[in-house]
Amino acid sequence: MASNGLSLVRRAAEAVRRTPRWKKGLVFFAVGASTLTFACQDNRVLQICDGTGNKKKVVILGTGWAGASFLRNIDTSLYEVHVVSPRNYFTFTPLLPNVTCGTVEARSIVEPIRNIVRKRNGAFRFWEAECFKIDPANKKVHCRSDVGTNINGNGEFVVDYDYLIVSVGARPNTFNTPGVTENCHFLKEVEDAQKIRKSVMKCFERAALPNLSEEERKKNLHFVVIGGGPTGVEFAAELHDFVNEDLAKLYPDVKKYVNISVIEAGGHILTMFDKRITQFAEEKFKRDGIDLKTNFKVVKVSDNDITMTNTATGEVTVPYGMAVWSTGIGTRPIIMDFMKQVGQGNRRVLATDEWLRVQGCEDVYALGDCATIAQRKVMEDVAAIFRVADKDNSGTLTVKKIKDVLGDIYERYPQVELYLKSNQMKGFHDLLKDSDGSSKELKELDIEQFKKALAQVDSQVKMLPATAQVALQEGRYLADCFNRMKTCEEYPEGPIRIRGTGRHRFKPFRYRHLGQFAPLGGEQTAYQLPGDWVHVGHSTQWLWYSVYASKQFSWRTRMLVVSDWGKRFIFGRDSSSI
Repeated sequence: MASNGLSLVRRAAEAVRRTPRWKKGLVFFAVGASTLTFACQDNRVLQICDGTGNKKKVVILGTGWAGASFLRNIDTSLYEVHVVSPRNYFTFTPLLPNVTCGTVEARSIVEPIRNIVRKRNGAFRFWEAECFKIDPANKKVHCRSDVGTNINGNGEFVVDYDYLIVSVGARPNTFNTPGVTENCHFLKEVEDAQKIRKSVMKCFERAALPNLSEEERKKNLHFVVIGGGPTGVEFAAELHDFVNEDLAKLYPDVKKYVNISVIEAGGHILTMFDKRITQFAEEKFKRDGIDLKTNFKVVKVSDNDITMTNTATGEVTVPYGMAVWSTGIGTRPIIMDFMKQVGQGNRRVLATDEWLRVQGCEDVYALGDCATIAQRKVMEDVAAIFRVADKDNSGTLTVKKIKDVLGDIYERYPQVELYLKSNQMKGFHDLLKDSDGSSKELKELDIEQFKKALAQVDSQVKMLPATAQVALQEGRYLADCFNRMKTCEEYPEGPIRIRGTGRHRFKPFRYRHLGQFAPLGGEQTAYQLPGDWVHVGHSTQWLWYSVYASKQFSWRTRMLVVSDWGKRFIFGRDSSSI
């Protein structure tokens, strides 16, 4: 019976493939209890509406840190999981600067998406395509593939969903600077790193030609990095090591012409790190001969020159051989269009609540660089919080009443706890001091006194950084929520609903910062832990090796990365442009 059904599907599919035009609206293929539907619409877009029993369909857009983390942790036996992404692999992006200089090979930091789920049970499908439109009203996503085409040859298809996970990441932010897209390299994808690697080698090969003047050699070997953030600084340090440890031996005649410049619009580089790390990095770059230009804003990039402005020097133009643009991220067009549909057109980035649900629509979640959590303000809900805590409707809150909901307040509004820590307060009771500044703790508070006590806590509301660490934790959190959705619907575990009844199903997402690295070249790395702990040196570099090797998605990539690092110490970096 099963073989007959399969044969029927194959014969029907072959008939459709050979048919020049679809004259019928729908063609149904039935196999057992499942139904596979292909719908031809007027614009000849293939619509995929396939179901497997009563399982809900989860569609994931993107295979970056957030999407891959969710896919890695979701129980595929509970859901029908479909993934749509223009790349059929996950990239370990923190090691992209290593790829640019041959320290690590590109294949060592990518993991095929199908490898992530191949040993797990459940329905899973992957389509190598790009989503160009989200239709939340009809629960559909419109996709386009340049790998395969439908019968009309345009490669477009539509996928319906029950739950949508938007994790498409972000694009490089050029700030509409003329010439950036045409003349600069970016460093967000494996392909970007490979292009930079080829460009570096071409610059050296051109500079080694016998018919060039000294000025032309200097121009070809002037490498410019625009942006003093972690990516730009790490690439500049990696390139410096590559030039001095490897290329200087291969191109001894032109090594003296090499110049590496880092251009930063602000006053310092690595501003998201502790000031001690920033100072150490700037001093090290000066010792290494890296030209650090702070307070310079790039206003134009041509194929030969970079024009920048400074309040002291005015407009300056410098020739260059290769430029890498690393000044932050911007919102993708698909997300901007989606934001207009859900009433967020006036925002710069897609907003979600603390459970990663997109505000303004149902059953759509967003995580990673394409979205940010819009943390609710305490002062917006202060009246509702007071009403929930005042269970006997007396009009006042006692210490006992507040303690009964204190855990829910901390869980729902993390800025309260952050405010207590930043002001060195021992507990919530320190907020309940009389507004005249006396040390006497209030025994009862009315609504106005409660508002005064909480008036300043919203100053600690912070946006999460767009880092791999945040995206990884968001994907893991959301997958865990999906895995326990049925249980938590019966037994909610979240905080009390301030504007409703009962409790939220899940605890809200809480980011746990585990520290951050900043490789500075010369086998030295800066490491900053939460709090005031900072370390810089060679021992931290080995810690960096250990952490990044352990965070790989598989033993295959883990062994490849460690092997590449080992070969670098023995044989040097690979200086080929292949």
